Amino acid sequence: MKFALSALSIAMMTVTLMSASIVTHANTDTRVDPTAAPSHAGFQNEIPTITQIVEAEDSAARIQATDDIRIAHSAMNHDNKRATKPLSTLIDPITHKTVDNSYALDVSSFLSLEQAQDILLQVSPKIAANDAAIAASEYQTDALKTLDNPLVFARVSASAYHLDEDIDLSSLRSGIVNEINNSVDGIVPPPVPDLPNFGELVGERLPDSYDFKRSGETTSAGLGVAWPIYTAGRTAALTGASRARTQEALADSILDKNALYNTLIERYFKAQLAIIAAYLRDDAYDTLKQTDHMAERLYEEGFISHVDRLEAQSALADAKSEAVKANNDARLAMIALQRLLRTDYRIKPTTPLFVSSRPLPDVSYFQDLALNNHPGLQKVAAKRAQAQQLHALSDTGYKPTVMLYGYGQVEKDPSWVAGVSASWKLWGGLDKTASLASSSAQIRQADLSEIEVSDNLLLLVEKNWHDVNNAQARYQALQSNVDLAAEVLRLRRLGLQEGVNTTIDVVQAQTQALKARTEQAQAAHDYVQALASLMQSCGTPLAFNAYLNAADIQLPTLYTQQ
Repeated sequence: MKFALSALSIAMMTVTLMSASIVTHANTDTRVDPTAAPSHAGFQNEIPTITQIVEAEDSAARIQATDDIRIAHSAMNHDNKRATKPLSTLIDPITHKTVDNSYALDVSSFLSLEQAQDILLQVSPKIAANDAAIAASEYQTDALKTLDNPLVFARVSASAYHLDEDIDLSSLRSGIVNEINNSVDGIVPPPVPDLPNFGELVGERLPDSYDFKRSGETTSAGLGVAWPIYTAGRTAALTGASRARTQEALADSILDKNALYNTLIERYFKAQLAIIAAYLRDDAYDTLKQTDHMAERLYEEGFISHVDRLEAQSALADAKSEAVKANNDARLAMIALQRLLRTDYRIKPTTPLFVSSRPLPDVSYFQDLALNNHPGLQKVAAKRAQAQQLHALSDTGYKPTVMLYGYGQVEKDPSWVAGVSASWKLWGGLDKTASLASSSAQIRQADLSEIEVSDNLLLLVEKNWHDVNNAQARYQALQSNVDLAAEVLRLRRLGLQEGVNTTIDVVQAQTQALKARTEQAQAAHDYVQALASLMQSCGTPLAFNAYLNAADIQLPTLYTQQ
């Protein structure tokens, strides 16, 4: 079963699963002799055909190898190609989780490094998650761009009401009666006799309470607009900060992608080294079986002692045990590669280990690459941009906000209101002085971080550059050990047939030959891993492919491109 994760044009994470059942072992299938005599300065037999793959997505690169290994990058995007594939709901083969919006991905069991790099971009959940985070940040920026646009709204209401209230009028009635009586007393002179009580006459006509009942329905509709015509740059600052966060997410995505490329190279060539080691152990075991058979015949004919016979048997048992262990290690290394590419069958690497006999460009060339391309510096730059936008936002603290507004009711005789308003913050809220000081400190932090990151990058590039040169020199130096050990083993086996050497001499010679070949393969592996680390520290991991294609020494590989 195999599956793929990717991001479509809407940054949707997708997964695909396909079922298959292929089990391979390090000592099966098409077999090439890694022990054959090497040409040039190392192994050169059976170089497999490598299928050229253009690396993917928006930050991938087209690598062109020249004599001085100059690197050129051009962007490619596969989203349209993926979007044409049918989507479905499938199950992740590792976690068994259901993932929607998945597309089918056909992955060959035989993969070159460049093919594996292309597949890694599609199956990695980390890359897909980063793509979704970038898309979310971009959408947030787009959403903030409309903050200064006019806001038009409509209001429609419909209501029904019913009022039923018993209103107490006794206090009102008493007040009216007293007020009338006081007024009459103030107007009529005292000598006037037998006037009626006007207050009482009015009070008799006023009830002590009133039962108020009303019911009905009302409807209304209206249109309004609010337009912030001046915000002192707040919207621009918020949008700029969001855009800088998107740039930070992009830098994080590139960092993760570069790390995944490096992990792929580590596992891919570790599997190749383990396969070579398993083959060498199998070859040593086959050789010792012949030696053991020869020792058995010589013992039966009385040419060697019983102790020599036992030594041959012991050496054969040890060789068998080491061969089994080497084969298990090779299968484990292939499983690690399989897990990274998220398939349920073995991935058979077809790109061989390699070493270039040509010297690397000067370390200053790679240091310039790092300062110009490393995403760590891009992330620091994005942090600084965010701090600058926050500084600009803090600087608007006491500047006014000016807004046009209007509202009108849609009726037969409509009413409306319109105007302009300006508002200032006089006191309260965030302290402007402290906020400006904070953003200034963040800008200074970013500037100092850029210096620190640059220093660390230059030192890291220097270290990786020396590691590549050391591995290259060691590989070339070990060639004489390989030639010597092979010749000694040949002579010791002839000597055993002639009765000049003992079985222990042959076993020791075989052990030395195995050690020399293994050490040289390990040196090639160290060269490859150091070169991958150098390219990652330069921020150009895919430039590794240029050195691979230009290498003049390639070790044989068990699997060839189908």
